[in-house]
Amino acid sequence: METGVVERPTRRPRFRRASEPPAFRLTEDDVEIVRQVARHRFISSAQIAALVGRSIDRINDRLLRLYHAGYVDRPRAQLDQYPTGGSGRMIYALADAGARLLRQRDGAVHANVEWARKNREARHPFIAHQTEIVEFRVTMEQAARRRGEVRFLDPDEILAAAPEEIRRARNPFALRAKLSHNGIMREIGVVPDLVFGLMFPDGSRRCFMVEIDRGTMPITRSDFEQTSFERKMRVYLAAHAAGQHRDRFGWRNFRVLAVTTDQERLHSMTEALRQIHIAGSPGATLFLFSTFHTLRGSDPLVQGWEDAFSREIALT
Repeated sequence: METGVVERPTRRPRFRRASEPPAFRLTEDDVEIVRQVARHRFISSAQIAALVGRSIDRINDRLLRLYHAGYVDRPRAQLDQYPTGGSGRMIYALADAGARLLRQRDGAVHANVEWARKNREARHPFIAHQTEIVEFRVTMEQAARRRGEVRFLDPDEILAAAPEEIRRARNPFALRAKLSHNGIMREIGVVPDLVFGLMFPDGSRRCFMVEIDRGTMPITRSDFEQTSFERKMRVYLAAHAAGQHRDRFGWRNFRVLAVTTDQERLHSMTEALRQIHIAGSPGATLFLFSTFHTLRGSDPLVQGWEDAFSREIALT
């Protein structure tokens, strides 16, 4: 009987680039994948597949090649959660070669940053928060695509009509407000996790600022110097009362969407909101609330949202 040697395929390391990268030729689809990774800071392969309209198997194959060629990174901090995430949930970030590629292709200004170092320094809570933001955005984009008559407006498109000094700011959507607490006036800022819009067939649009709450921040605090969700809500209300949305972005109005972990925390948020009274603001009606679980099982354009008085509200 003849015997032979069967060669087993080499399993490449997941978090260390191979000394012999797989055969690779950069395609336009690959460049778009790198753009999506750069746009979202940290993003899973499943989210990339949804955004570019490719199968998860195809995206995983291209991401493997892009990773070993040095265009994208796999942040090691995700090892804290990776055993339960599966290969379809591998998290990616922009790598130095990818930044150079986008500088050549698009003139991207972020190309001068040492992304490999920044990715090594990123901790798991920050990565998890960023991927939750991307998950929400993907959910809203796909919902708008399914309906057809509603178009999703991304932050760049919304900013296009803003003054140049706003567009060039480090955090162009940041809001600041002066709040009085115990007789002391303080100026406090808030930066939304995401800003997007919905465009309707008649040309009208609605703009939204989003807060993704993973349950790690106290809802209220006795010390106003420390961050809390209540303090964030006060800033949004005061900024709206001052007309910052009109002066900075040219919006007629906007609403704040808060997505949190569970119904109990949601109800604590709405209870805190109902106690806030800021002259000239729309009050509790500025905010709509939902949970991650609720949005996963609904059409988020028309279902899953409630106001501070437990009334169901559709975004459309």
